[in-house]
Amino acid sequence: MYSTVIDELIEKFERLPGIGHKSAERIAFYLLENMSEEEAEQMAATIVKTKKSIHLCDCCQNLTEDSLCPVCSSPKRDRSVICVVEGPEDVAAIESTHEFNGLYHVLHGALSPMDGIGPDDIKINELLLRLADGGVEEIILATNPTVNGTATAVYISKLLAPFNVKVTRIAHGIPIGSDIEYADKITIIKALEGRQLI
Repeated sequence: MYSTVIDELIEKFERLPGIGHKSAERIAFYLLENMSEEEAEQMAATIVKTKKSIHLCDCCQNLTEDSLCPVCSSPKRDRSVICVVEGPEDVAAIESTHEFNGLYHVLHGALSPMDGIGPDDIKINELLLRLADGGVEEIILATNPTVNGTATAVYISKLLAPFNVKVTRIAHGIPIGSDIEYADKITIIKALEGRQLI
């Protein structure tokens, strides 16, 4: 429908998560019609620079420019608690609450046998190596409340059994501001299981 170059650009944007064909078209045409060549080059240069300079933190596997991420290098963090998450975006979400003062461990995925993702494909072994040094008292499993996220949490909790560490899972339930009548059965069950004293 368009020139080969435009089709290729649209196809590249479609590969991004959450971007369908129509959104990819809108982005492509915005770049072509509203951005100068200089702005487009700056954007491309920023993407390349970021890809070259960002790597995994030597400790928690989060994305960073340095050998240790800002969380791992901070002397103010509680090193006895590690919150295990699926991706760097989960660290950002938890950090935005300003409520957690421990460290993180980023798995970079979840177990998914259907997709061929096994224990060696995510950063589980790196977590176990962190526990070998001692000093960790609690592991909080904050994987997503999906089938794969739950399976990953269960698998990790079994691996942690030999270690002298408390293993907890974040609570799941009814979100603030929503109505119980619209919640699915699993969410209601999890909300009842995670009830607390008031």
